[in-house]
Amino acid sequence: MDSNHVIAIVLGGGKGTRLYPLTKVRSKPAVPFGGKYRLVDIPISNCINAGFKQIFILTQFNSVSLHQHLSNTYIFDVFSNGFVEILAAEQNFNNNSGWYEGTADAVRKNFSHLHDRKPSHYIILSGDQLYSMDLRDMFNKHIESKAKITIACHPVSRTEAAELGILSTDDKGRIQKFLEKPGLEANIDEYRIPEKMRSRLPKLADKEYLGSMGMYIFDAETLDQALDNEFTDFGKEIIPYMIQKSKVNSYVYEGYWEDIGTIRSFYDANINLATVNPEFNFYDEKLPIYTHRRHLPATKINFCTISQSLAAEGSIITNANIMNSVIGIRSIIESGTTLSGVITLGAKYYETEPEKQRNREKGIPNIGIGRNCSIKNTIIDQNARIGENCSIGYQDIPRADGDYGSYCIKDGIIVIVKEAIIPNGTVI
Repeated sequence: MDSNHVIAIVLGGGKGTRLYPLTKVRSKPAVPFGGKYRLVDIPISNCINAGFKQIFILTQFNSVSLHQHLSNTYIFDVFSNGFVEILAAEQNFNNNSGWYEGTADAVRKNFSHLHDRKPSHYIILSGDQLYSMDLRDMFNKHIESKAKITIACHPVSRTEAAELGILSTDDKGRIQKFLEKPGLEANIDEYRIPEKMRSRLPKLADKEYLGSMGMYIFDAETLDQALDNEFTDFGKEIIPYMIQKSKVNSYVYEGYWEDIGTIRSFYDANINLATVNPEFNFYDEKLPIYTHRRHLPATKINFCTISQSLAAEGSIITNANIMNSVIGIRSIIESGTTLSGVITLGAKYYETEPEKQRNREKGIPNIGIGRNCSIKNTIIDQNARIGENCSIGYQDIPRADGDYGSYCIKDGIIVIVKEAIIPNGTVI
């Protein structure tokens, strides 16, 4: 099947309240990740690696940062017929409201743009998940099965199943029922993976159910039919509806997959990248993850002790002790500082000497982390200014989740907000 007739759609998500304050001034797909990437780089790279190079990103909330990243990163040559384009919510004469009411509604409201490409199939992906998956294999299985819709699914435990869409299939993988977020109390024994299917899935262990990954392949005509109604959401409405009308197959993916939907999952996924054997492999040359080429110098490390950590390019780290941390681009870390379990999202630019002089005159720290700081279990957003002799995350006094101005606490993680100013000697 010619990949030029396949349209990939990446759903940019709504306000991303569970990832706040990282989504305070940017959309979820634009959130920096892994030191140098953005979350949106994951689905886009998976598409490109599979040969699907006609990609639309659907977004309506805080899209400027995302738009800048995409326009500076994904530039295809004129011979490839490839593109990555944003389709933001818009008002027009056929649609007075313009705003997307849900995932399915977002796709429906962009049909005029999608139909212009005359696609044979659509691949619909989420913009805030971490995985490295052979989408070409999923597509080939979709064609071979003669299904109208294929849903990517991941083996999950009963606890994990509580917050996912759960699929019930026959022995051959055809989906018969779909249950959205059943919780922990409901009896879902009838949704267990059939024994014949389990024998073909060697990595199952205690994973007894199939959770929807929110990734779909639709025949073009089938998607038109599926959205010829007022349903607004794929998981809650479209998929259960279409299971009764069409052949819907499962595609079981047993590799690493993480939904980066909360501050806790964002923090844990980043920190895991710095372990000796991370669950997600950024070092696979056959399946690279692409991002913006910044042409920055190598990171400079002066008299430091660093263990199980990542340091992105362009950083300058001096006489620091860093453990289990991820250091983002252009991070400046001054002498005597200790970081443990810290994620820095870096800086957008280097400050010049005249700018630093003005900082001294205003009595504010430079961008970066000052001297003799101790910071633990913290996310530091871009362009934050942390002064000297600060202690963050080392206090035993519990503090409730909430917004405290220059920082927030979410899921027990301290988040220093973007461009925050943390004065000398601050204790959090």
